[in-house]
Formats: sequence, structure tokens, C-alpha cells
Amino acid sequence: METHLKNNIDFRPGKIKKMKKFLFPILMAMTFCFIVLTVNNVLALDEGGCLTCHQYPGLVRFAKPDGLKALHIDEVKYFNSPHGKLRCIQCHITIVKVPHAGETKIDCTTECHKGDKGDKEKKLPENYSLKGFHRQEQSFIVKLKDESSCRACHPLYPHSDNTLVRGFLNLHAGFMFCEVCHINRNKFINLSYEWESSENAEFSGKPFGTFYNPRTKNAHKDSHFISRIAAFTTSNGKKRSLTNIWDTARAKAFLGKEKNLKPDAKKKELAYFHKDIEKKEISVACNECHSSKSILDYNKLGFDERKTKDLIYLNIKGLVTKYKTFYLPHLFDR
Repeated sequence: METHLKNNIDFRPGKIKKMKKFLFPILMAMTFCFIVLTVNNVLALDEGGCLTCHQYPGLVRFAKPDGLKALHIDEVKYFNSPHGKLRCIQCHITIVKVPHAGETKIDCTTECHKGDKGDKEKKLPENYSLKGFHRQEQSFIVKLKDESSCRACHPLYPHSDNTLVRGFLNLHAGFMFCEVCHINRNKFINLSYEWESSENAEFSGKPFGTFYNPRTKNAHKDSHFISRIAAFTTSNGKKRSLTNIWDTARAKAFLGKEKNLKPDAKKKELAYFHKDIEKKEISVACNECHSSKSILDYNKLGFDERKTKDLIYLNIKGLVTKYKTFYLPHLFDR
């Protein structure tokens, strides 16, 4: 007689039909549990969506008196830190909207450091300094060898007026030259955007950016050399960079005598330096690169398909182009 038993499992048609009745709900329950557990783990990492903005290396703003205020948080480093189990709003208790410039109040006693008997976390001294608390989780450029005329007058992170977007605008300093955004496109023909020669950069935290040197076809990762995107124009078959290095000496000389110049003379000099430059609305500037009609050929620049889509459909763009103030939804208890 032919047997239908294999490894103690009965494969006869009638038995299989009965097994399906039991297996289907079990499999459905297992699938549901997997989805729920996966979602909970993701939500547990960043329930407030803070990393939507703060995930980007080079997110920096100018601040007095120290000069720079780093706003970047490395996701992996933070969640592997002793405080990684806490949601941001459990300590940053006054953050309810974007932008939240000036909201510096921190409470370390909402979940821990209460000083109660039996607590493993000690109560912090009243004047305990939290300066540099996230320093191990942050990356930004502190010095960049840039010989352009822009840098003769403007700092490495020049954007400071618009509190909503200044950090996002400043992080571009590690990836492109000023002219990519600010060149007056009506004054030049056959514009293109390519990697410019590498520059020596000093970082605080983990170095980031591209270390590819388009001139030598090599990478200098150990030396912290990075390349940035620059604007080029082609005329009569000749391509030239629009990164202004020919006015650098004049710009430095202007700085030396600026205080002694009369208003009209100062205005004339500034007009000269900015003759090919234009200031743009945020929505215009963002959409020039982060859209399906981008001025940048991401494929030619070496980005793969996935990264290209990320840059074109950048999730943060809608926040900075559609809102002046964005109030954070209360999805979770503090």
C-alpha cells in the first residue's frame, strides 16, 4: 500500500484541507505580530519625527558667542547611547513647533535623574553643564580650504536670517559652492554642474561628503579631502568654472579698508562683487535641485537611482517650502 506519511506529516488530501483551516489563521496572526512589532520598533526610535530634520550631517547655524551650533544627530550613535531609549521631547520639553530657535530649556528629571531612592541615575548638580552633550553624535565641517572670493567675506556657514531654513541651507556648504545656487542663470549660457577639485576639510565628528577627486581620479579619504559641486559655463567649446577665485585678492583688500569707505564707495564695491549673483526665495532655490526638473544631472554626478530619487523627492522640502511655522502633532504622550 502506498503511504502518504512523510516525516510524521500526513499529506493525504483530506488531512491537508483540515490543516489549512488551522494554518491560515496562525500564519495571519504571525504576520500581524511581525508588522506590529516592526512598526513599534521603528516608532520607538524616533516617535516625534525629530530626525526628519536633524539626521543631516553639517546641519549647523551661527550662534554667539561660540560661533557655531551643531544641530545634527547621528541616528545610530544616539540610539546606541545610554540615552537612546528616551524620546527627544522627554528632555527637550518646550519643543512644540518648527522652527524652535531659542527653545533651549532641558529637563533631565522627566524620566530619570530624579534623585529618588533606588534610582540608578544620580541627581545632577543644579548648575550641571549640558554643553556638548550630543557632541559624540554630531558631524560638521569646522574648516574648509576655500579660495573663492565669497569666502573672503562670508563665513563657512553664511545663512543666519531665516530661522526655519538656515541650518538646511548651511549644510549645503559641504557639498557645493555658493554659485550653484546663487549664480544669475540669465547671464550665462550652457550651464552645467560637476564635481570640482578636492579641498582639504577639517571635521568635528565623522567626516562626510564625497572624497572623489575628479582631477586625479583618486580618493583621499584619510586626508579628509572632499569634492564639491560647482557651476560651469561653456562658450566657444571651452568650459570654465564660475567659482569666483579671480576677485579673491580684491575682496580681501576690500575687507581691509571697508570701515574707512564712504557709503557710496562701499555700495559700489559690493555691487561689483555681487554682479553675477542673485538672491532667491527658499521655494525657488529648493525646487531648482530637489525636483523632477532639477538643474543637476544626478546620474552624471554619480548618484545611483535610489539616491537620485531621495534627492529629487526630499521629504524635508515640503516642510521648508510650504510652512513658516509647523506645529508638531501630539501623537504620543510625553
